[in-house]
Amino acid sequence: MLRRLHPEQPDSFAFTPDNQAWAEAQITKYPEGREASAIIPLLWRAQEQEGWLSRPAIEAVADMLNLAHIRALEVATFYFMFQLQPVGSVAHIQICGTLSCMICGAEDLVAVAKDKIASKAHQLSADGKFSWEEVECLGACSNAPMAQIGKDYYEDLTAESFAGLIDAMAAGEVPTPGPQNNRYASEPAGGLTSLKAHEADRDDLNISARLATDIGDTIKRIDGTEVPLLAPWGRQSGNGVPQEPARPVPANRAKTTADATGVTKAEAKAVSKAKPPSKADPVAADAVEESEPELLSQAREGGADDLKKIAGVGPKLEGVLNDLGFYHFDQIAAWGPAEIAWVDARLTFKGRIERDNWIDQAKALSEG
Repeated sequence: MLRRLHPEQPDSFAFTPDNQAWAEAQITKYPEGREASAIIPLLWRAQEQEGWLSRPAIEAVADMLNLAHIRALEVATFYFMFQLQPVGSVAHIQICGTLSCMICGAEDLVAVAKDKIASKAHQLSADGKFSWEEVECLGACSNAPMAQIGKDYYEDLTAESFAGLIDAMAAGEVPTPGPQNNRYASEPAGGLTSLKAHEADRDDLNISARLATDIGDTIKRIDGTEVPLLAPWGRQSGNGVPQEPARPVPANRAKTTADATGVTKAEAKAVSKAKPPSKADPVAADAVEESEPELLSQAREGGADDLKKIAGVGPKLEGVLNDLGFYHFDQIAAWGPAEIAWVDARLTFKGRIERDNWIDQAKALSEG
């Protein structure tokens, strides 16, 4: 496919101060004389800032890297991830049109895009808010049909739900990414057929959708007003690149409560290693200090209990517990929040004590 620069171009381009610092930090990743290797991340950052790649932006990046302009133009026109024409001020929508999505209704999504946005791909909507295109496989086949909007995936779409997403974004909302049919992730549409015991332990959103919601930048342009994401090697280079600031918890996330107690999910997770939540004993916001449990130098007379009977404890983990000084069910059953914190800090995989409910299992096993 022939890709050309848009006939209408802005007069100039400049990174925002924060994006300039980010770009300079990226360049430090590469050895002296190899700075040109940063061409793709810098072009991508320019596109993130403006929404599309103009000729002045491409040439400005080339100048930063001491490249001939034609070299940067070759890269920008080769990769389809770079948009060479203006895109919607709110969102550019990429509809997957490959086999799984096509079979499951991608053509219906394209019809909605033609009706609500523009009759042809890469055209702006009448209000300038949206643009769309059909793309090759985006790798979410089990949740077909789907579309990438901004930085995130919207999956399990129908013509009606897709039209609703466009209307919501036009109204200034950012719909929650991920499956749009109440699926958690990629489990069967009819519900779980395995691992049902863990269904109640999961969050209301899968990890990808939760992270996207927490960050809150699905369709946000990177304009320099956000906390800059600096390259870690820049912070270590001694080149004067500032330390990356702590990121605040988004306001909409901070108000999400874990249960009727009003404790937020963020607070609940912060102390989950110290004290497993229960209805009778709500999670507190303060972490519990560690306290060493009862330890034995060897098993009592009669031999050690088979700790592998505790779900979640295998032969290797049983050996770790024995090395720490735990040989019997009643030892584990006696752990309180402080003891749990002490043990958890010494395990390779954190949080499994509460996740698999070792305490109640150990109590039942110690009572026969």
